[in-house]
Amino acid sequence: MKDITLRQLDFLAETALAGSLAGAAARLHLTGPAIAQQLRRLERAVGLPLLERGPAGQRPTDAGRLLIETHRRVRAELTACDDGLRALRSAEAGRVTAGVVSTAQYFAPFLLAAFGLAHPGVRVGLVIGNREEIVARLDDYTVDLAIMGRPPHGLAVEHQVFGDHTYVIIASPRHRLAGPGRLPFARVAEETFLVREPGAGTRLHFDAMFDTAGHEPTIGMVLDSNETIKQAVMAGLGIALISAHTIAAEVHEGRLAVLDVEGLPIRRHWLLVRMAGRTVGPTTEALWNFVSLTGADHLPSLEG
Repeated sequence: MKDITLRQLDFLAETALAGSLAGAAARLHLTGPAIAQQLRRLERAVGLPLLERGPAGQRPTDAGRLLIETHRRVRAELTACDDGLRALRSAEAGRVTAGVVSTAQYFAPFLLAAFGLAHPGVRVGLVIGNREEIVARLDDYTVDLAIMGRPPHGLAVEHQVFGDHTYVIIASPRHRLAGPGRLPFARVAEETFLVREPGAGTRLHFDAMFDTAGHEPTIGMVLDSNETIKQAVMAGLGIALISAHTIAAEVHEGRLAVLDVEGLPIRRHWLLVRMAGRTVGPTTEALWNFVSLTGADHLPSLEG
């Protein structure tokens, strides 16, 4: 392995991405034979085949995938190093990318915009996805830090609480349960629920809520976004457990009602999460500190 070069790993990753030597050569502005020669040297150094031909062209073997994953991590570390060096040359330089679970999309852009105003020389990236997608982004180093409700299992991470996160049950204002008065959970459990897909943070809280109460939920629809759930609830297709931070506008406008249910709201926290073993550049550290100190100020509220 001592004879492997980063350039050879670049060639391997580009060939796997393009599906052919010719495609990689075009992307890199080199010749196919030049890339092929370096890949043969790389295979000799590793002692295993790295590419195999399939219906869609060249694809990596297990050994090739391992090297490509290592290449991705090395490139991410070099990018962080480059950001750090530029930040040392200029206190307001660099790049940071935040991964945000979809429930946090209602406040995270405003939070990152505030950070951008405070650090105008920093380029800020934003990636939004469900919980599983953001955890995968953390693991492969394509985001520097993440905003989510619970730290991921199976990854060595650091996390920091920066605000309260509550979950409530919502209904259309025309729903028979909407209005004053506290409702027993058993009564609400008889209703039809609209839920997120398995693996989503809200779905995990929904399943845990019913498991704890010892009731079997009636699920009317499984929907892949909070926006779709809100529209379906407003239309009267069912009720839903949802993050209070996703519904502030609709509640204030009278388009959704929060049910006063025994045992609710569920009280959790918003977390900042980053990989524990990753080199942290000054820009990532600056965003981490900014969100830790001011993140709670940007959370939507049902009050007022």
